[in-house]
Amino acid sequence: MPPTSETLTAERILEATEEVLRRHGPAKATVVDVARALGVSHGSVYRHFRTKAALREAVTKRWLDRTSERLAGIVTAEGRDPEQRLRDWLTALFAAKRRKAGDDPELFATYTVLTDELGGVVHEHITDLTGQLTRIVAAGADAGVFRPSDPSTAARAVFQATGRFHDPCYAKEWAQPGIEAEFTAVVDLVLRGLRA
Repeated sequence: MPPTSETLTAERILEATEEVLRRHGPAKATVVDVARALGVSHGSVYRHFRTKAALREAVTKRWLDRTSERLAGIVTAEGRDPEQRLRDWLTALFAAKRRKAGDDPELFATYTVLTDELGGVVHEHITDLTGQLTRIVAAGADAGVFRPSDPSTAARAVFQATGRFHDPCYAKEWAQPGIEAEFTAVVDLVLRGLRA
């Protein structure tokens, strides 16, 4: 039996939207397609998301937040050495981005288009990620492991220095032979630069 509007949740709509985007791409996916996939009227979808743009923004934010949530656990592992936490965080970010690009290339391409359209959502995501990095760098500075006087500036520099391994514009390079060695070399260089 198709779901009724009473059982329709924002999360179910976002799941269906992701599937519709995977099938049709961002240019052809419509709210009507999402409603059809859920077995409801498009008005039911609009009760949760007032516009198509709001729906696209919410599904993109959800996709980006998955990465942030995975990384947050590394940030809060305060009993661990800050240098290892930073290495683990960068490794997890690279792995998450590679997994998204490699496991579901159609959806990755779709989200790349959407993130280009939704600068605010991307800015929030980058702010969240650099905030996580700032916490790790600050912990390292407090422990005397890292030497930056301004952890926030250092965190942004680390994020930019490692961009080749998490910025979607480099996704085609992530499957090339030797990319792991290149990643390790960059992380080693970054850590040497941060050490006290």
